[in-house]
Amino acid sequence: MNLNQLETLITISKTMSFRKAGEILNLTQPAVSAQIKSLEDEFKTVLIDRNQPVTLTDSGQVFLEHAEIILQTVEDLKQRLSDLNQTPQGHIHLGTTTSIAIQILPRVLSYFQNQFPLIKTTIHSMTTSQIMHSVENGTIDIGITYLFDKHPALESSVLYYDTFELVVSPDHPLARFAHVPIERLHELPLIMLSPETAGRRFVDQILKQLYITPQVVMELSSSEEVKRMVELNLGAAIISKLSIQSELRLGTLKMIKVNELEISHPVGVVYKSGRYLSSALHQFLQDLKGMQETQFIGSE
Repeated sequence: MNLNQLETLITISKTMSFRKAGEILNLTQPAVSAQIKSLEDEFKTVLIDRNQPVTLTDSGQVFLEHAEIILQTVEDLKQRLSDLNQTPQGHIHLGTTTSIAIQILPRVLSYFQNQFPLIKTTIHSMTTSQIMHSVENGTIDIGITYLFDKHPALESSVLYYDTFELVVSPDHPLARFAHVPIERLHELPLIMLSPETAGRRFVDQILKQLYITPQVVMELSSSEEVKRMVELNLGAAIISKLSIQSELRLGTLKMIKVNELEISHPVGVVYKSGRYLSSALHQFLQDLKGMQETQFIGSE
């Protein structure tokens, strides 16, 4: 058995085709077949059902799980060896929400890339639940998101605190008020984040505790989309205070205080417990945790 054979099996599991796997791996179809046949002979089992589309047998599924672990172990070994006596370098996959990516990361990444130009960072925009799942299964290295729930398989560290606020268009009837009582939310048409987002779950929890059933007129997947609809005066919204700083300065949104919403909640970094931290990832986490809160939430 060799690593090339394991890579071939994994590629077949993803493409469900010997031909497509060969194209990706730059191998002929007979070479792909020969590698799989060699594995099957060595382990005395059938790994692939060759009917179209090809699928893994039960033995193939078990083999696949171990093949992925073996290849990840090899990658970790390569990274450990590369890290010895070298300037921090590598590739970090970071997951975060759209609003955090727009408001916070430019300051963080600008500083970090100036200090460590050999480290490449790829940003993946996703919901908080997707971030947690992706960090846990290794799809992304770290996440920056709201820390509403505890995850035993993940380490977390608070970076700063945010609140959710009621916002309206300057043309909205409530725009003339600086403060309104919570009761005004009973009949207020609201544009909400979609139910799977952490922000929506937080708002729903608060409104439920206050016995308020929101009049939801629209649901959107990101704070950026919500803000655009509010600017068009299609409804009010309850969203992250940090995500509306630019709109407040430009005057395209008006923030209205509601005392019951003034609950701070943590935003932080998460990564998988017990995983090996490359020099790039270790440096990035160290710098993040060492930054003062004002460096995240300071005005542009």
